[in-house]
Amino acid sequence: MKVRLLPTQTLCVSVCTVALILILPACKKPSAVSAEKAKASLPALTKATHEDVAEVRGGLPQGTKYLLPLFSTGKPAADDPHAARNALEIARSKVQDLRVAKGTFFAVTDEKGVVIRDDDDEDTLAGHGLLPAFPGLEPALAGQYVETRGSMPEVAGVRGRADGQWLAAQPVLQGTDVKGLYVTGWSWSAYAYRLERALSSNLRSALAENEKMPLSYVYLIVGKDVYGTPISPEVNAQAIAALSPLNNASATTPTSFELEIAGREFGLAVELAPDLGKDVAVAVLRSET
Repeated sequence: MKVRLLPTQTLCVSVCTVALILILPACKKPSAVSAEKAKASLPALTKATHEDVAEVRGGLPQGTKYLLPLFSTGKPAADDPHAARNALEIARSKVQDLRVAKGTFFAVTDEKGVVIRDDDDEDTLAGHGLLPAFPGLEPALAGQYVETRGSMPEVAGVRGRADGQWLAAQPVLQGTDVKGLYVTGWSWSAYAYRLERALSSNLRSALAENEKMPLSYVYLIVGKDVYGTPISPEVNAQAIAALSPLNNASATTPTSFELEIAGREFGLAVELAPDLGKDVAVAVLRSET
């Protein structure tokens, strides 16, 4: 794998019959063109991350009032998972931000962070404590809204390789007492898929007549880890990780790279997405076709 930091250019040289060497204007390599175009795609994606997190921040506090009746029956809320499922559905249907939220799972927990019910038909989270996988949830059990990240197989978006999750939690309060948590979030692989679909839509709508669709991927860089969609080549994620792209990443100016993966030239652009947490960035990997 070859990695080249931008800017890189080759010169087009023309030798005249009078032996005069004319150096023509610089011609960009395909990988450089891809890197520049990948940079241009990033603002729409980082804007999407801001809007997606804003929906959760606005929606969860409003949704808790529809979950509070679960804890007001005089019986443990865990005794009636059917009522918990109904409450989760009502909360999403009543709150606009939650109706359009991109969370791949919603759940309600007891006061210790043990899931009573999630919104999945298989209810894979029921009975699982969230704190071991998401220790950053601890302040939520003390009454604070929390955004954190961790890794829990039950909510992974891909099988056969590592995945992590972004999670938000809003306490369900009765007076000042925390009765439970209203939580939502997404796996990084599923969220990469959400952003990659948005990128593909944007690129397709901007294609000129007879212009070919580029080969493009979206990856999420979380610390030292790189997550792509469930079907994206793992070799791409490994190549991106090898660049340590967060070292020079910014939330205002994308960082660009040129690289070769499996014999194909790509351009890579990376920009921090602070709404998703510290040391999280969106990356666009692109190759012209």
